[in-house]
Amino acid sequence: MNGYGNIGRRLAFIFSSDKDVQLVGIGKYTPDEKTKEALDNNLAVYVPKDKLGQFRDRKYGISGTLEDAVNRSDIVLDAAVEGSGFENKKRLYEPLGKAAIFQGGEDRNGSRSVANMIHNSRVNYSQANGRRYVIQGSCNVSGMGRIMQPLLEKFGHRINRYDVTIIRRWADLEDSKDVSDSVEWDRDPHHQNDVKDFLPSANLFVEAYKVPSRMMHLHQMAIRFNSKAPSKEDVIEALNKEFGIAILNSAKSTADIRKKAIELGFNHGDTNMVHIHRQVMRVQDDVVKILYSDDQTGMVIPENHLLLQSMVFARPKDEAVRKTDILFSMTKRKRMLEHEFK
Repeated sequence: MNGYGNIGRRLAFIFSSDKDVQLVGIGKYTPDEKTKEALDNNLAVYVPKDKLGQFRDRKYGISGTLEDAVNRSDIVLDAAVEGSGFENKKRLYEPLGKAAIFQGGEDRNGSRSVANMIHNSRVNYSQANGRRYVIQGSCNVSGMGRIMQPLLEKFGHRINRYDVTIIRRWADLEDSKDVSDSVEWDRDPHHQNDVKDFLPSANLFVEAYKVPSRMMHLHQMAIRFNSKAPSKEDVIEALNKEFGIAILNSAKSTADIRKKAIELGFNHGDTNMVHIHRQVMRVQDDVVKILYSDDQTGMVIPENHLLLQSMVFARPKDEAVRKTDILFSMTKRKRMLEHEFK
């Protein structure tokens, strides 16, 4: 696990509980309190060669260098600082002949491309079989795929266009950085091209804004049909039994859901899913408007687990979903949330 930030910590927690894999350890770059946390959780810590002295000066029990860890591994989950995946690939993974999963935000195209595929378990799970390098789509991208694919399967050629407005949280709950009292807009959101990487025929237009909140992302998806739109009940039916989608009726805010997840004892306060807000779904003429909240960092953790099962074990999707469901208790969490917000 190369990196131990918000995503790396969650990945380390879940993969250390998976009996099908052996977690060699985590790659750490800064000798801080997170290093102590990892060691307290019985995780082996590996660091860059040029920083060994810094960690040892702090009396941290380091197991070796990043090269040592990568050499011992069959696959690396790269969760290092966004934008560093390309250097990690060129410096570590390619020279040592190791496969890797990169996180959303790393480049899919251009001179710094780390992989030629973005994974979304609902759309292209099996296409990752045997690949050496794959990008796991970001939380926003993963959420869009989970919703768009079942709608495409049910309504197909009737769908003319998707317009998505992404309202992004500024920082995670565990982040120490300030939340600015401002709304920022993204001139060129990567989410649109990322989704079209695995849904190339989708007529999609995405806008993204960042707002002063730590709780959760919120999306407004307007689906335009080429004739009269289906009923609200038909849309709910298409999504109701989907893995990783909860249909909520009475939630009034992203804070409602996050605080309930913490109250219910979900690991890290994550739901690991998207939440369709049924009470504000609208149907008018040729348009369906769906408002849904997206569990930022937590969303991609089960997606990474599914992706590893495809790349390493080439498991059939149904079997992989069952294993991920057992490990994350996704179906149980979905029932609990739907009961709390019925």
